[in-house]
Amino acid sequence: VQLQASGGGLVQAGGSLRLSCTASGRTFAPYVMGWFRQAPGKERLFVAAITWSSTRTDYADSVKGRFTISRDSARTSMYLQMNSLKPEDTAVYYCATKFGTTLYSSQSEYAYWGQGTLVTVSS
Repeated sequence: VQLQASGGGLVQAGGSLRLSCTASGRTFAPYVMGWFRQAPGKERLFVAAITWSSTRTDYADSVKGRFTISRDSARTSMYLQMNSLKPEDTAVYYCATKFGTTLYSSQSEYAYWGQGTLVTVSS
């Protein structure tokens, strides 16, 4: 599975961005997709995840109510709508995927990773 993340950029605090992640390769199996982020000098942290059927989602407490994860009907693309952005949301955002139907927030559970897209929120 190959993942391609896009949509990052520079935005002012309070603004919005929508990240996209497109999967290619072996995408027919049920799999969970997730977003993680890594701020400068910090560890990579869980942001959100969504199941194959899109019926279940999970969010980090820091983004609940502001970010929304979704995926398209073809189940090859995933999105992260980020609203009310804060300077502390500045990070490189990575998309990841794992086969199966169980949501996990631990990055060690995810086998495939995209290259990351930088989000910078100015104050």
